[in-house]
Amino acid sequence: MNIALAYNVRHTKPDINNPQYIVEAEFDEPATIMAIKKALKKLGHRVFTVEADEGAYVKFQKLKRRIDLVFNIAEGINGRDREAQIPAMLEMLGLPYTGPGPLSYALGLDKIRAKEIMSIHHIPTPAWIAVEKISDLCEKNMFAYPVIAKPMAEGSSKGIRAKNLAHNFKELKKITHDLLQQFKQRVLIEEFLGGREFTVAVIGNPARVLPIIELTFDKLPIGMPHFDHYEAKWIYDNPDSGYDPLICPAKTNIKLAHQIEDISLKAFQALGMADWARIDIRLDITGKPHIIEVNCPPGIIPDPKENSRFPRAARVAGLSYNQMIEKIIISACQRCKVKYFKKIN
Repeated sequence: MNIALAYNVRHTKPDINNPQYIVEAEFDEPATIMAIKKALKKLGHRVFTVEADEGAYVKFQKLKRRIDLVFNIAEGINGRDREAQIPAMLEMLGLPYTGPGPLSYALGLDKIRAKEIMSIHHIPTPAWIAVEKISDLCEKNMFAYPVIAKPMAEGSSKGIRAKNLAHNFKELKKITHDLLQQFKQRVLIEEFLGGREFTVAVIGNPARVLPIIELTFDKLPIGMPHFDHYEAKWIYDNPDSGYDPLICPAKTNIKLAHQIEDISLKAFQALGMADWARIDIRLDITGKPHIIEVNCPPGIIPDPKENSRFPRAARVAGLSYNQMIEKIIISACQRCKVKYFKKIN
């Protein structure tokens, strides 16, 4: 097949103090883009790379008669609906692609809209409020502390620091003010659930759940809060630290595993996801799972030492990196009614 790889490239390492990193935080590093390209070639496909910049539409327009499918890992470049940019272009050009439609990509990034939809479908999600300006905060209407404040539409833990866990109204007001000033978007304030944290990779058509991953925080420094914040994900979990916070498959009983799988698939379907996504889950103090957010496209860093969650689950399921890529392509081909030509060895 002729496959176009749509991507945004990050040239900076995670560094919350680097303004350029803030711009590129959700983008993929060159090594990831190269690994996907190599995987596609190894599977026997001809690959065209398309950087998802302001010239992307013209590039796809020129390639329209030459490609069968677009493998989309692009994050978009501006606005809260940026992840919908490339899918919308491809829809206009009539080009099939991996992942859901534009609306679902936008919903995956918009934590508030996603929670509204999940609530309608009776999918458990932590109690929450949305704040557009600091005067929206009202101490007497706040649910029990601690709570987490997050920017509405950011990925890769951008804007979600350890300090975002507020234990009283004074802390919450300061954090919310800072987020409103920095990101110029609504802030989601969410109940902090006191139980275990998991992430679930969903793949295929029909969708299936790969082995569940538990995130552990017991090796974080004393005083560092136990949730998947920027520091936990990018500072303490790195190849040089020797710290692996992931347990896969997660150690759960059958009942809890079924509950996690069930709400993951329900959230996947309710938000209109397709082919792949990664879903973050946290338990409350009674052990009931709640959806935190749905990520599409999920990160797929190739190096096992990087602890990228989706590839880890795939490996535990017996899928190599190349096979994982192929499963996503086959799913998209089935859904879009595109004939898949498998390489013959």
